[in-house]
Amino acid sequence: MNVTKVGMKESRIPCCSKGCPQRDSAEHEGYEGALTDKRITENNNTNANSRGNGLLERILSRGNLNEAYKQVKRNKGSHGIDGMKVEHLLQYLGDNGEELVKRVLDGKYRPNPVRRVEIPKDNGKMRTLGIPTAVDRVLQQAITQVLSPIFEPQFAETSYGFRPRRSAHDALRKCKEYANEGYTYVVDMDLEKFFDTVSQSKMIELLSKTIKDGRVISLIHKYLQAGAINKGKFEETELGLVQGGNISPLCSNIMLNELDRELERRGIRFVRYADDMLLFAKTKRSAQRMLNHVLPYIEGKLRLKVNREKTVVAYIGKVKFLGYGFYPSKDGIKLRTHSKSISKMKARIKELTARSNGLGYELLKSKLKPYITGWVNYFHLADMKKLLRVTDEWLRRRIRMVIWKQWKRVRTRYSMLRKLGHDHNTAYKFACTRKGYWRIAKSHILSTTVTNARLKQAGYTFFSEHYKTVQT
Repeated sequence: MNVTKVGMKESRIPCCSKGCPQRDSAEHEGYEGALTDKRITENNNTNANSRGNGLLERILSRGNLNEAYKQVKRNKGSHGIDGMKVEHLLQYLGDNGEELVKRVLDGKYRPNPVRRVEIPKDNGKMRTLGIPTAVDRVLQQAITQVLSPIFEPQFAETSYGFRPRRSAHDALRKCKEYANEGYTYVVDMDLEKFFDTVSQSKMIELLSKTIKDGRVISLIHKYLQAGAINKGKFEETELGLVQGGNISPLCSNIMLNELDRELERRGIRFVRYADDMLLFAKTKRSAQRMLNHVLPYIEGKLRLKVNREKTVVAYIGKVKFLGYGFYPSKDGIKLRTHSKSISKMKARIKELTARSNGLGYELLKSKLKPYITGWVNYFHLADMKKLLRVTDEWLRRRIRMVIWKQWKRVRTRYSMLRKLGHDHNTAYKFACTRKGYWRIAKSHILSTTVTNARLKQAGYTFFSEHYKTVQT
């Protein structure tokens, strides 16, 4: 397989100096033995000799692998345990692609363990991710591209996560629709450490119902059991899905689709986005009854864990779903930005506009703009005109505080105040003030010099202005 000749107009990446993944040998040093090691064997659930309808050949076709490479490159991402960066992937595949495909087809390829990393969650705890190697990401992406269209027709209508042409906004609109039909009590279901607790044997069983090519099942099984490197030590992965792997979102939907279909069979209205789920009922009593009936199925049949403390039955106005909240109005149930999402946004703005972060004006503007536009783009379904107006006033005050700190010296402050239209006495008086930065940022002197119009003209982005563009 020569990926450089099919749909790619990129030049070969030259080999760098010592330490480069491509130095001296054609095969990356992190893969020495990886293509021939037979440590992982097949079990009774994965008949690797069953060729089905040539599904593995479709996965490993040149066109599909090229598309997978392009997607991995677009996603960027960090390196795996071998240290190979995405920039070096093209040369490796160009040199070793044909051998790689042959090993996979022969059932001799062994995926590398993932690299364990931790990232902070909103609640202060840490979320564990697994980062596959760049080559394994390409192969997983190639598998996902072929299997997704096969499984997509099986998925429930009110499942929205990790699916084409569906989004979190679609899920929120459906929640709003159910609530306005009178289903205002919900079961806010919390699956405890979902990705870490998925039964791999159950996962293989579900995959085998649809996939008849045993070689594909075998390859996916190898990825599930590839293990992880955590702080230099190897860990077995006999349970769960790798949160961070390209194939994990599809596998999670296949697993939870069993729950979706069971809820549909029982006539329960629900909205699911990945492992976030709301079950809808007209009364609190019926919502509690639904929870009691569905718990044995989740924990018994699917072998998943439900967090009993975080799973609640409540009026829809008291729950948080995908960062949004709900509130009743004379026109029915509407969406609002949840208070926790607002707090998180303000914490980020404070971080960007901290007096001591050392950002210049241009860098500050370049960091504020993508964050503000991205935040508004996601939360624009909420009614938040008043919220954004107040937030912008607070943001402008923080920017003025940063500007005042940048002026710093009495001479600079005096000079700038004079340039912005104040007379000698006023400029000198405020240049010599001993008031704190936050206090002076709200003063009349700065409000009438560093005006809203001047801030806008200088290129600062504000929430309300962008909100108007996405509302039209």
